[in-house]
Amino acid sequence: MYDTLIIGSGPAGMTAALYAARSNLKVGIIEQGAPGGQMNNTSEIENYPGYEHISGPELSMKMYEPLEKFNVEHIYGIVQSIENEGLIKRVVTEDETFEAKTVILATGAKYRLLDVPGEEEYTSRGVSYCAVCDGAFFRNQDLLVVGGGDSAVEEAIYLTQFAKSVTIIHRRDELRAQKILQDRAFANEKIKFIWDSVVKEIKGGDVKVSGVTVENVKTGEISGHEFGGIFIYVGMNPVSNMVTGLGITDEAGWILTNNKMETSQSGIYAIGDVRQKDLRQIATAVGEGAIAGQGVYHYITEHF
Repeated sequence: MYDTLIIGSGPAGMTAALYAARSNLKVGIIEQGAPGGQMNNTSEIENYPGYEHISGPELSMKMYEPLEKFNVEHIYGIVQSIENEGLIKRVVTEDETFEAKTVILATGAKYRLLDVPGEEEYTSRGVSYCAVCDGAFFRNQDLLVVGGGDSAVEEAIYLTQFAKSVTIIHRRDELRAQKILQDRAFANEKIKFIWDSVVKEIKGGDVKVSGVTVENVKTGEISGHEFGGIFIYVGMNPVSNMVTGLGITDEAGWILTNNKMETSQSGIYAIGDVRQKDLRQIATAVGEGAIAGQGVYHYITEHF
């Protein structure tokens, strides 16, 4: 019987584990990969307090090291479902079932991919899914943003402070973003548009991206374009399939919580990128992890 089981070991999950373990709780983390989550896919982090720059894997290990001191148990597994049996929660993996007094969901979100040739090969080598994270690496370059919604347009506007130019490519002949964002984009001299088109292939050399092959969806015309960086923002998908039966998500699958990170299910918390929220950053994940880690201590004190 665990005091708390944390599903996922990104920055939110590891911070929650640290705070819970420091409160002398029995803590387990269930993870299907290396500690750090999406941080491990980030070559350089320059917006986390305390570091001018640090690699994602290095920051992941620095967050992981204190957990060994507090004997946090790491369990490899893929969670299939979570059952709330009142005071006891059952976490079902492919191989076994674990019991805990509380559960903290820190499963994160996955960027929706284009699924085109070259995307995987050049991820972190010119292909990015986060302008706030990586925009400063592309100063004075011609950049491409893929997408036409709020996030894509916001990202394009953000990138203009670094880039020589930013081109938005969209499969339709008009943007889906809010009109106020569209107006800002159209008024920005650095922003260009490729309409009615989709990226068919991402090209590059041995080191980094060099451009894309584009198809016009109306005419079928194929063309090539050179870019120093490609920012893909066609949405994110929450990793919340294991809680679909609990009724704690919105229609898109994002988990709903209050400001204490509590879901509508007593004793079940959610933190990090899987939550319904606006800003998904390491710093916000750490803050939410601290709140939940302390929250489970108070919950157990009151209920057990």
